[in-house]
Amino acid sequence: MKKKKIVYEGGEILFSISKNRLSKRLRLSVNSDGEVKVTIPKWLPEKLAENFILDKVDWIIERLQKFQKETNPLLRLSSNDYKKHKEKARIFVAERIKQINQTYGYKIGKISIRNQKTRWGSCSGRGNLNFNYKIIFLPDKIADYIIAHEICHIKEMNHSQKFWDLVSLTVPSYIKTRKELKKYKI
Repeated sequence: MKKKKIVYEGGEILFSISKNRLSKRLRLSVNSDGEVKVTIPKWLPEKLAENFILDKVDWIIERLQKFQKETNPLLRLSSNDYKKHKEKARIFVAERIKQINQTYGYKIGKISIRNQKTRWGSCSGRGNLNFNYKIIFLPDKIADYIIAHEICHIKEMNHSQKFWDLVSLTVPSYIKTRKELKKYKI
């Protein structure tokens, strides 16, 4: 199976081509993991598969977006959800900070819950911590990673090795957890 990339006006699509001797026509599939696959008869040139992808770009994008919304419920949340869940998020975050900070013992400033568009959390120079209300919809280990990350910024306002050593005290698998967090778009 060959992996290829096709560039179109709005971006690019990664796809794989597989030739099948029993296949009588081109077949296109998009699975829930975002994998785009074209199956072609053995006797057809691969260039036809690329043209087929270009002809079906709109359908492919529609399928990819549908799967993304199904697998990432955070994309369906609105500003009304922020009002509805803000207090629950504040209670959740405060409890987790209390628990996680037992390891560090840092002086925590003000805790705010926001409807941020691009951040899960932040820490000010005064030790004030801000968190996105959507943190309550994440798996606990990922939420704990975000909270520990921001607590550690109270001591280290950078991403140096010292910072990551601090994070590892409460989230030993922080590298893996960080990768998992990337699946959850805000």
